Amino acid sequence: MKFAAFNSIAIAVVTGLFSGAAGAQEADRNIMASMEGGSQTLIARDIAELGDRCGLPLNVLDSHGSLENFFGVRNRHNTQFGIVDSDILNYLSAYRGSNADVRQAIEGMRIMLPLYDAEVHVVAREGINSLHDLRGKRLGVGQKDGTAYLTSQLILDILHIKVAERVSGSADEMIELLRQGEIDALLKVGNAPMPMFMDGRLGSSFHMVPITDEVLHASYKPVTLPAGTYSFQPAGVRTIASKTLLMTYEYGSEKNAYYKNSCKAVADFTNLIVGNLDELRRVGHHPKWKTLNLTEIPKGWEVGTCVRKGLEPTYEVSCAQQAESAENEQYLDLLHERLKQR
Repeated sequence: MKFAAFNSIAIAVVTGLFSGAAGAQEADRNIMASMEGGSQTLIARDIAELGDRCGLPLNVLDSHGSLENFFGVRNRHNTQFGIVDSDILNYLSAYRGSNADVRQAIEGMRIMLPLYDAEVHVVAREGINSLHDLRGKRLGVGQKDGTAYLTSQLILDILHIKVAERVSGSADEMIELLRQGEIDALLKVGNAPMPMFMDGRLGSSFHMVPITDEVLHASYKPVTLPAGTYSFQPAGVRTIASKTLLMTYEYGSEKNAYYKNSCKAVADFTNLIVGNLDELRRVGHHPKWKTLNLTEIPKGWEVGTCVRKGLEPTYEVSCAQQAESAENEQYLDLLHERLKQR
């Protein structure tokens, strides 16, 4: 299967699109999270707070989306963590066997932890009742190379839907263009409820478009947005969701001081997150902590050596010994089982 949006990824790989800003950061540990919509940032700040309590400061770097986060971990100095939507991995997996640039781009990239499901939202004017009604219409898709930009192209390609135009812009711009009739619908990917849809700008003349095409279930999880998730959505709506992941790099060789320090950072924060999951579920800034399932590891991608190190029962973060949890054991069992199959 070919996806038209791959061109933007290929350009990013070849030109080092996100490595230009890859100068040394002020902090020794950094996590990249998309600032738009706020969900990734809230998750990243919760992780950073765990580090602060342990005396391990973690700097949260704003980005324009998952693609930038992926290449940030790949190319930026002292950026050991990035929050990435699984659609990025789907694109890259589709081409890793036939494209040398893609193989180079993903070399060394590792899964740290699966985080949460991000729901696909399609909001439209009257007359658009399915994705197929978007044929020949103008669709808002967020920032270029952001998650929605790539997800929209994936979905349209899978369903063979040709829109008149995919319009890029910020979340606020997309809302205003929809209100003014400059676009017919907009697509966003994020944790429901998304703040951009909750400020009252969208009234009863707009609605959430259901996504029920079963062919999409090979790549996405079918989910339902409960009735009343948004003021303009009185009934439950079927849609799809993609997995959001915490990515890192393979520093396990510890070939120099930088790799050694980065490996320790990955092991420390793996241990901190897993050891404090109960607390994150109770008081974390985002409700998606409550739904996190550590066993949902995407196929075809490896978990980092330093991640496994941080999950070992005997591993201790220097600030305090982390309590071993049942989920830690479950995740370790799954990892060990996967490793035996390699």
